[in-house]
Amino acid sequence: MSFTTIFTIIMSLVILRILWLRLKAANSHSENFKQLSPKDQLAVLKECLLNNPTETNLQNLKDFSQREKLNIDTESYRPFLKKQLELSKKKDALAEDNELFSQEAQWMDRIRPLEFTEAEAARTESNTENYIVRTLEGISRLYSDEAILAELKKLENDYPKSVTLSKNYVQLMELREQSLADDESLKKLRQAKTAWEEDLLHYEP
Repeated sequence: MSFTTIFTIIMSLVILRILWLRLKAANSHSENFKQLSPKDQLAVLKECLLNNPTETNLQNLKDFSQREKLNIDTESYRPFLKKQLELSKKKDALAEDNELFSQEAQWMDRIRPLEFTEAEAARTESNTENYIVRTLEGISRLYSDEAILAELKKLENDYPKSVTLSKNYVQLMELREQSLADDESLKKLRQAKTAWEEDLLHYEP
């Protein structure tokens, strides 16, 4: 049995930061949400849509993309909404739900976190440290294994630690695949993921 869905939800939390933002920003029209930076707003909207794929959350993301003049094809997400509705009416659809969630995560990663834009600006200004730090923050807001490992690979020449981060992430993936679904196993998985995230966001000159 695969537990990709459970683990991916766990993976989406950036050391509780996104969870805090989601609780603080109940919807895209709240004052708390409006006070967030655009990069945090985008992270919240993606998180809400991924974990609660509804028409309202999709529209919120669309409104944000238009407001910030971002090229996000929100209409291509609609088949996922339709499939989610179909699966909600099925029993024992765990395997299909896992596959759907994986596809949704890959779609979400096509919307690059705005931290990567900040990173490129820093690189243009020859500010290597800021480039690396912003890139690491962007990686922490990705969802799929493929996207995370690809971005770490790009960073290897500028940040040798990314090689170790990649190796440890692969080990984390293996731990995920071997994990059971009981509370104790999931607790250990969360702890391992949190430790990896802390290491990811700990910049070492």
